[in-house]
Amino acid sequence: MMPGPPSGPGPRARRDPSGGSRAGAKEPDVTVPHSNRLPAHVRSDVAHNARVWNYWLGGTDHFPVDRAVGDSVTGMYPAIGEVARADRRFLGRAVRHLAGDAGIGQFLDIGTGLPTADNTHEVAQHTAPDARVVYVDHDPIVLAHARALLTSTPEGATEYVEADARDPELILRAARPTLDLDRPVAVMMLGILNFVPDTDEALSIVRRLMDAVPSGSHLVLTHPTLELGGEGNEAAMRFWNEHATPPITARDRFAFASFFDGLDLLDPGIVSCSRWRSAPGTADAEVAQFGAVARKP
Repeated sequence: MMPGPPSGPGPRARRDPSGGSRAGAKEPDVTVPHSNRLPAHVRSDVAHNARVWNYWLGGTDHFPVDRAVGDSVTGMYPAIGEVARADRRFLGRAVRHLAGDAGIGQFLDIGTGLPTADNTHEVAQHTAPDARVVYVDHDPIVLAHARALLTSTPEGATEYVEADARDPELILRAARPTLDLDRPVAVMMLGILNFVPDTDEALSIVRRLMDAVPSGSHLVLTHPTLELGGEGNEAAMRFWNEHATPPITARDRFAFASFFDGLDLLDPGIVSCSRWRSAPGTADAEVAQFGAVARKP
């Protein structure tokens, strides 16, 4: 196990998202649409969550250091790739329910990360072509890929806002040209509050956002936890905090539940995100990531 992220690892076995490996496979470079170079302030020598997550999902938008850290975390916690994929499948199920059965036509997706398959606007507009989606992120790599997100059905709208999750007022102001905040909105924060280490601050962010949207709005959250098992999970998080950015914080069920105070949890409540309304007859493995959806009364 390597002591820290090198600036560029030599030939090594690369873990395939399906669980296999491709020894000696060529390491892809970051691809930035509509640009010949990355933004000057992008760090290629420090692993970053958006890029490592993209690697675990099987994407190509990552640097050697991201893959090195991603492989080290996987070595400590082999289930991390399944956590990433379970989180993405949860997003699809939640958005399809909200855009369909719940009749929600507006989505505010905070901490969207790098685009991959089945993005929020794609799922929402497949169900409801007139759905309106605003993505929010402040990572420079994500910003460089923003044009890949800015697609929409003719009936709907998709927009991108550069803002930090810690600034709800800026997010809300920037979203207003696209979203009608007098009508119900689905506020989505998947795997983002774990990067706000102070729980009181994280609670304040959620409450300020939900206070700004009307009755009938929904809150959609996922969050890593140490309560749902996963040997090596704690060690992997500690390694991440030593070698990558931003640092991550796990929370227990009680802390996660506090984000939904004053809201009505939808069935089945707080569960592993892999078990939230999974297809009947399936037995998806539990992952160490809470998932829940709640309605503002």
